[in-house]
Amino acid sequence: MTEQQLLDLFHQMTLEEKIGQLVQLDGGCFGTDAMAVGPREKLGVTEETVRNCGSVLNVLGAEKVHEIQDHFLAENRLKIPLLFMADVIYGYQTVFPIPLGLGSTWNPKLIREDYKLIAEEACSDGDMVTFSPPADLIRDARWGRCLEMPGEDPVLISHFSKAMVEGFQNTWEKGKSVASCLKHFAGYGAPEAGREYNTVDMSKRRFLQDFLPGYKSAVDAGCELVMTSFNTVDEIPATANKWLMDDILRKEWGFNGVIITDYAAISELKAHGVAADDAEAAKLAINATVDIDMKTSCYANNLADLVARHEIDEAQIDAACYRILTLKNKLGLFEDPYYGCSVEKRDSVICSPEKISAARKTANRSMVLLKNDDILPLKRNKQKIALIGPYADSLDIVGMWAVHADHKHSITIKQAMENVLDNEYFTFTKGCDFLDDYSSLGEFGFIPTIANGKFTPEQSVIEHENALTLAKEADVVVLAMGEHMLQSGESGSRTDITLPEPQKQLLHEIKALGKKIVLVLFNGRPLALTDIIEDCDAVLEAWFPGTAGGLSICDCLFGDYNPSGRLTVSFPYHVGQEPLYYSQFATGRPANGSTHSGRFVSRYLDCPNEALFPFGYGLSYHKAEYSNLTLSQTKISKSADDSIQVSITVTNTSGTSGTETVQLYLRDLVGSVVRPILELKDFKQIYLGAHETQKVTFTITEEMLRFYTKDYTYQSEPGNFKVFVGPNSAELLEADFSLTI
Repeated sequence: MTEQQLLDLFHQMTLEEKIGQLVQLDGGCFGTDAMAVGPREKLGVTEETVRNCGSVLNVLGAEKVHEIQDHFLAENRLKIPLLFMADVIYGYQTVFPIPLGLGSTWNPKLIREDYKLIAEEACSDGDMVTFSPPADLIRDARWGRCLEMPGEDPVLISHFSKAMVEGFQNTWEKGKSVASCLKHFAGYGAPEAGREYNTVDMSKRRFLQDFLPGYKSAVDAGCELVMTSFNTVDEIPATANKWLMDDILRKEWGFNGVIITDYAAISELKAHGVAADDAEAAKLAINATVDIDMKTSCYANNLADLVARHEIDEAQIDAACYRILTLKNKLGLFEDPYYGCSVEKRDSVICSPEKISAARKTANRSMVLLKNDDILPLKRNKQKIALIGPYADSLDIVGMWAVHADHKHSITIKQAMENVLDNEYFTFTKGCDFLDDYSSLGEFGFIPTIANGKFTPEQSVIEHENALTLAKEADVVVLAMGEHMLQSGESGSRTDITLPEPQKQLLHEIKALGKKIVLVLFNGRPLALTDIIEDCDAVLEAWFPGTAGGLSICDCLFGDYNPSGRLTVSFPYHVGQEPLYYSQFATGRPANGSTHSGRFVSRYLDCPNEALFPFGYGLSYHKAEYSNLTLSQTKISKSADDSIQVSITVTNTSGTSGTETVQLYLRDLVGSVVRPILELKDFKQIYLGAHETQKVTFTITEEMLRFYTKDYTYQSEPGNFKVFVGPNSAELLEADFSLTI
């Protein structure tokens, strides 16, 4: 409808109807009267609130969306349609790799195209808004939600959050776009001790410099919604943080869209200790310009009374309501309240060959070869291969946040290998269970409680014996191992981030047989691999690779695809190093180069400071040599048109073609505040033919040298800098330049 028609509709609304738009309920509240009474009473909302409700949480399926919307519109006085929102993070039915894997592609353009395909699937089945992208910075491998984020670097996060928003919203192409909701604003990736929902406490400068850029990139890309995070920011919960939501997000960044809470976050302001009751919690949130209350009764039962008591202004509710109506109008819901979803459309696009092919292509590029002692690629039908491990034939390779996916679409490693190997060269058994004890996994939403192991004691003995027998007969053992799907993701914080014990034990026993071992890892976080890495001849990090994961793993293992993934997170030697990330600050007593004696420097007595596998790291079947780092000039001014061209020669010294990710880092040697020892500023991917040489050029501008200075001004400071270029953050060529006044 036109802007004037929308205004006319808005002016017909009562205060209660406006408040209703600010309330999000789950599907259980919208059944028949008898079915809906229980969920309504449990939440503490009235039937009138349901009739005026603005949006629905995590209900998808074209049939269900039509049913709920039809029933709702029949009861709603002004026929304002519901908005259906869901967690579609990295795939709907066709599941792509987890975002941590997507980051490992170092290819935002590819991911933007993938997210267009995800949007088409999701909206065909009723989704209108997706709670994605997550743009939180990973700083601690203990944190379960590492799997949802592209990595530990703000520049990289910014590239991917922009690409994901653009892919989802897809220039609003009809039937192929969904509104993107950025999350979790802000600082959610830095909970103390890596524990989910825990306190976040950091300097203002760290917050501005490292944690906000990824979110701002998504806002600049035009995301329609922003979700508040559960954590505190400067000891104020984000959902009640007016400085964060209003001063930064709305006023400074110019965000005019909808702010929605995470699940029950307004009510949780009481547990935080900043609100005494629901009314005070609602007041704090509306004052912070939060528009939608997800899954609590705080807004529904208290906003009208707050207006009557003159504790808030009705204009605040008006503004929030109109932002929501504007989004519904932008999506065309007043003309088509189903957003074009239908069974026929869904069935024509879900898991189509095009989408499976795209998922396979991206999974190929997401896999990181961590180790290869000349055993890979494997030789098809020339080596007897034993595939062993709990993930060898598991459909649960999509990761726990693919909550709407039907796992039956997954293609396992066993299925893929059976297609490429003759029977005489291939054997398989699971060998061991994922875990000794499943009781700690608990229950998570759509995923049922797993209270016991999948094997009986008798099955465990049989599987173990089968594994050792097959391993003895094999030339190469491929072990498909890793975290259980529920050991990572939301509420998946862990203090032990090594391979689970039954899998580790089996790996050691097979190594004791003198066998060649290729470990394929499934995980949603960096793992500490120190206790198994020497027993492995090769390690392929597969993450949770998605629907086509088995195909992609075979592509990489047999050399049909040359692995090109590069880590976007640091893998520690030991969990005790966490938080661990490459862009550490300089200290007064650095481990290397200090004037103090060896003991009295910043180091561990029992572990290196560095990562086992550093940020940017990854092997390939080709070999690349970096040389001839040159600068067009060694001084740059603050003039807008001044720059330095940095070039480097990259030579493929092998007979295998492959993709190389060339990375550029900077270091500001002296600043008004302490600066990181290394900061990623740019990267480029090149494809090198056999024995090919290419010259790669980067441009350094004054803008790349800016930071939040001593007085919190975002600017560059004159002085000396180093530029580094190489294949990862640990193997770099360097040169010097300066910024002049």
